[in-house]
Amino acid sequence: MRYSRRSFLTTAALASTAINLPARESEAKPKKRIKLGISTYSYWHFKTAKVPIETVIDKAAEIGVEGVDILHRQMDVEEKGELNASTRAYCQKLKRHAFTSGIDLICFSIHQNFVQAKPEERQRHVDHTLKCIELAYEMGVPCIRLNSGRWNTIESFDDLMKARGEEPVLPGHTLDEGFKWCIDSIEKCLPKAAECGVVLALENHWGLTRTPEGHLRILNSIQSPWLGALMDTGNYLENPYSKLEQIAPKTVFVQAKTYPGDGEWYTLDLDYKRIASILAKANYTGYISLEMEGKQDPDKAVPKSIAMLRKAFGS
Repeated sequence: MRYSRRSFLTTAALASTAINLPARESEAKPKKRIKLGISTYSYWHFKTAKVPIETVIDKAAEIGVEGVDILHRQMDVEEKGELNASTRAYCQKLKRHAFTSGIDLICFSIHQNFVQAKPEERQRHVDHTLKCIELAYEMGVPCIRLNSGRWNTIESFDDLMKARGEEPVLPGHTLDEGFKWCIDSIEKCLPKAAECGVVLALENHWGLTRTPEGHLRILNSIQSPWLGALMDTGNYLENPYSKLEQIAPKTVFVQAKTYPGDGEWYTLDLDYKRIASILAKANYTGYISLEMEGKQDPDKAVPKSIAMLRKAFGS
């Protein structure tokens, strides 16, 4: 087929115009896909024999999520033990197992309590946290779950849950003291976090972070790119959505509770489409890690919960 010079120039002009036209917004800025993970806690609620971390990694790969969130107490090491050669070798074993399974290790959920009246006790929990940062680094985990701690004036966790997470301040001390102890302790951990490239994600857990006001009081007192909020969707027992909205802008990691077969301590009926909307408004694009806390067999409950989260978050 032959083209005239006029046809050629017309075609060239249209092509030039098409090249210079701005792309549609949806094409220019594709929506970031929320990735899903599974907490090893979903398969072990402290009440039975431990389910190995490797087993959860295998199950996560079969279900088709991208990551696994490791509960420290579920590991095959002594929680308060030293970071020795044996522990390092175990961490490397887990890292290799996750890699060859196509799974990212996305968070390391640890326990500490900075609400301690004695300085030496606070330092003991700081030292434990520093060791856990090193453990996360060994496994290539970019984030650890941090607790503020609580007064422990209600010793039993079962009794604490019966009290809806509220407990009195330690006699002879004040709430302000508790916040100062916690803030000072976290600040001592941040240089190691920056050195290892591990984000400290402070959870809205029991104790000082039971309310969004307390949670944000700590976060807003410390200016560091290595500290953010961990949003646990199941830790606000009343009026959760307005509270989740308050901490969403600070959130760097999300643990999503579900309760198939009713919860171990309580059951919440959470609207995950609404929670997805809250996180989207805050421009959250990190991981959503399932914490299945129901009594149903996890081999049934976990895949069902992941399917629900996929639908809610479009993942």
